[in-house]
Parts: sequence; C-alpha cells; structure tokens
Amino acid sequence: MKVTLPELALIAGTRGILGAGIGLLAANRLSADQRRIVGRVLVAIGAITTIPLALQVFRRRDAHS
Repeated sequence: MKVTLPELALIAGTRGILGAGIGLLAANRLSADQRRIVGRVLVAIGAITTIPLALQVFRRRDAHS
C-alpha cells in the first residue's frame, strides 16, 4: 500500500488537530468553559476529518490486493 505525500500530510494534520484538542482539554491556559468548547471542537474536527482519510487509504489498499 502506498500513501501519497498529500494524504500523509492530511493524516498528520488531523492527528495534530486531535492532539491539540486533547491538550486543550487537559490544559489550564483558558477558562474551563473556553477550554471545553475549543477542545471539543478540535477533537471533533480531528476525528471527523480522519475517518474519511482512513477509509480512503484502506479502500485503495483493498483494491490493490
């Protein structure tokens, strides 16, 4: 299975967003309400954007098998 450079960048970026969201949920830099809102949004963006990318990579792998 080969992953193209743009796909790898998208996957890495979404993992970064997910990590930033989790970090904000655990950090004390923002108020509790701000931290929860921003953290949840970033976690949601990271998760929502990762699912289609992962499906695309796995479908292509199955097609080449």
